[in-house]
Amino acid sequence: MKHSIHSRRLALVILSVAALCCTTGTQADDFIVYSPYVTQGQSEVEFRSAYQQDNDPALSGTFDYELSISHAFTDWWQPEIYLGKFERTPDTGNHLIGYELENFFQFTPQGEYWADAGMVLSYEHAGLPGDVSSLEFGPLLEKRSGRFNQRLNLIWEKEFGAGAGGKYEFRAAYSLSYRINSAFAPGFEIYIRPSDKSYSIGPVLNGELASANGNELEYRFGVVFGLNPDAPNAVWLAQLEYEFN
Repeated sequence: MKHSIHSRRLALVILSVAALCCTTGTQADDFIVYSPYVTQGQSEVEFRSAYQQDNDPALSGTFDYELSISHAFTDWWQPEIYLGKFERTPDTGNHLIGYELENFFQFTPQGEYWADAGMVLSYEHAGLPGDVSSLEFGPLLEKRSGRFNQRLNLIWEKEFGAGAGGKYEFRAAYSLSYRINSAFAPGFEIYIRPSDKSYSIGPVLNGELASANGNELEYRFGVVFGLNPDAPNAVWLAQLEYEFN
């Protein structure tokens, strides 16, 4: 029975990849560490932003922000739709980047193995003519040990359309947090983008605020600093996520 369930899950993932490859691709957020967990029946509304500071005046002050909604239809699959992804730059002002469909798959029951595993598969459609669309996919890992929580994402991205790069680009993201209580979990995040020669690290604060009826408001605030000249000097991160059943 378990083998049949896992086979159906794998088949859906393969079909999703095939369907997305027949369209035009996705581009992932640069500063987020995804979790593999899916809670059946749970819905989410999420706002996420990143503000960049840099020595280059054409880049410093760039502000990216997005709004998304999602719902977990099963205990292993949760699609997420970005209603809009926007960017404000010093040169071009505020403009639409595009729209995105993300799919999260949880492959292993929480706590059954050494680490919990899942996958992200997403497609981003460019918002402006001439911009590239992209496809993104990769494993998501999470390990909880007492008050410590670790996440690791290994993700590949392929661009499509005029001006798109011909190679798959790789990025990795890692986070470690220490849960003092449900509302206060400090830690740090690391971002590695070899194709951009960009490496960043910095402190982040996470937490969950539960309401009377069981719904939750999760937050994440932090800043990551560039470790090399090709990385932004600093990127300020903000994330609010409301979860409800």
